[in-house]
Amino acid sequence: MRAIRGATTITENTAEEIYKATSELFQTILLENGIQDAEELISVIITVTEDVTAAFPARAVRETKGYELVPVMGMQEIKVPGAPLKCIRLMVQVISDKKLTEMKHVYLHDAVRLRPDLSRKK
Repeated sequence: MRAIRGATTITENTAEEIYKATSELFQTILLENGIQDAEELISVIITVTEDVTAAFPARAVRETKGYELVPVMGMQEIKVPGAPLKCIRLMVQVISDKKLTEMKHVYLHDAVRLRPDLSRKK
């Protein structure tokens, strides 16, 4: 079992933007890690900063075709001074024999500053 981290940010606290950003992040995590089947997933944990309130990001994961039955849990992130605002974080737990160094974590938009060491190079 392994966990894949990811984070993204939104510019406005709207349901449409929350779903779009969460879907983009989830799809990118799946693609970057070669995950093609929901049976490879154990669960997805989502946290949001206190300024993300217009919708539940978990809906975007549950509405991903083929991934409707994956357990998803959402909660609020702790408030840390200087941390990115309007931030959505995912921890995707997968069944995998890959080494830790082989897992591809995904940080998009302003969230790249959370883990520049793990962010994809452009």
